Amino acid sequence: MVGLSCGLIWTFQRVQIRHLKAEQPPFLECWYSCAVKKTLLFILLAAATAPGLPQNASVQKPVPDVAAGRSIHQMFEDDQSEVPANMPNGVSPITYEEFSRRRQLRCARIQLLLDSGLTLSAQDFHDAAYLFQHGETADDYLMAHILAVEAVIRGDQTSKWIAASTLDRYLQIIHRPQVFGTQYPRDEKAYEQIKGNNFQGRTQNPFDDKFLPNAVRLDFCVPSLEQQKKNLASLNAGAYPDATMVAPGCKR
Repeated sequence: MVGLSCGLIWTFQRVQIRHLKAEQPPFLECWYSCAVKKTLLFILLAAATAPGLPQNASVQKPVPDVAAGRSIHQMFEDDQSEVPANMPNGVSPITYEEFSRRRQLRCARIQLLLDSGLTLSAQDFHDAAYLFQHGETADDYLMAHILAVEAVIRGDQTSKWIAASTLDRYLQIIHRPQVFGTQYPRDEKAYEQIKGNNFQGRTQNPFDDKFLPNAVRLDFCVPSLEQQKKNLASLNAGAYPDATMVAPGCKR
């Protein structure tokens, strides 16, 4: 702005001199002189009051891509270290918005790996299923279910539980009742009255607990209905029952 002002001042001075050198009537000389002075004053005031970049203004740093160069298993471990269910009181060390941003980056990288035709192991499909299960949309949960089933087909028996869990989560988000009983979503009415512990205020509804027999649940490493009721009570008491979220003898 200062450079522009100086340039304009020089230009107006030249104009003034050129007009004054010409033999003009006195009233025109006065008109030119007054006009130039007023214009110069306006330019100087504009330059003095123009907003500039504050001296202490900071440049926003680029947001890192947490998925860049990471293997599926590395991204799975990163996710597990941040997911609220694995943290004390169900509170993640990062904000929900940051957790969601990181999950989206990881899932986008997994999608690229799937589309590339790269040979993936049963463990890769198992890990990818968990990452998509921590999504937010019906498509996320549907993809998670397909990946989990693929892991089972490839021989990973520990993926049976996540196959059941992703189906339950998909059913609930499309407003259908779950059938295995793996989900313990928030009971919004009860949850609003509880602060400081994200495990409390839970329910299993909507849940069609008569859709499947317990024998089928056990085949998918899902605990019996009796154990599920105990799990729900434990959650609402403020503790995550990690050991009994799967059937006895199973891993996930």
